[in-house]
Amino acid sequence: MVESELFSTILRLTLALAAGGLVGLERSFHGRPAGFREHTLVCISACMLMLLADYHVLRAAAAGHSDAFLDPTRMAQGIMTGIGFLGAGAIVKEGFAIRGLTTAASIWMIAAIGIMIGMGYYVAAGAATFATFNINYVFRLIEGRMNLESYAHFHVRFARGEAPSERDLRVILADCGCEPSGISYGLVGEGRWFEYQSLIKTLGKENLNKLADRLSANPYVIEFGIAPRGD
Repeated sequence: MVESELFSTILRLTLALAAGGLVGLERSFHGRPAGFREHTLVCISACMLMLLADYHVLRAAAAGHSDAFLDPTRMAQGIMTGIGFLGAGAIVKEGFAIRGLTTAASIWMIAAIGIMIGMGYYVAAGAATFATFNINYVFRLIEGRMNLESYAHFHVRFARGEAPSERDLRVILADCGCEPSGISYGLVGEGRWFEYQSLIKTLGKENLNKLADRLSANPYVIEFGIAPRGD
């Protein structure tokens, strides 16, 4: 009985290590803040807690303590709630761009996989690991080959009195293959500069480089920023 429990424990923790490592390796490869180590630790810890709940129930039942009952689903709920806070820490705001949403979802998913492994659902956990890896890695390659619209947060500052009209700015964006989705503007820097802000979309990220070159060559531009939306 003890040897059987030991083998089951080692097997489940090893599978959790492999699943977390595979998904986390892809995140590390793309330079995300929560990568190989973080995903592996999350998966192993989720698995370990489910093992604790499972063994508690089995040993309590073997000892005849029917009142000493721990519902494994409550443990799973607690794990997923805690992982939500960890995932929130992976979401980073860089200027006007928000990154880390895919990584946060990946952390939440790997915790669920760890729970499944801890409860002995190996086939479901394996299928979920395979699906998660393909969503993060293969789907990225597919998106790169498709002619999809790219979005970026855009802002530009001009010297006060030298700023082009909104119509002229739209012409500049159109010449570079970019289309604004609403434009906001106003004075900043204690009234010294005039700033435009917008979410722009384009077919092909090379158009963003073209826009950057166009703005860099404008002597009236004080500052500009183009922050592509990432995962």
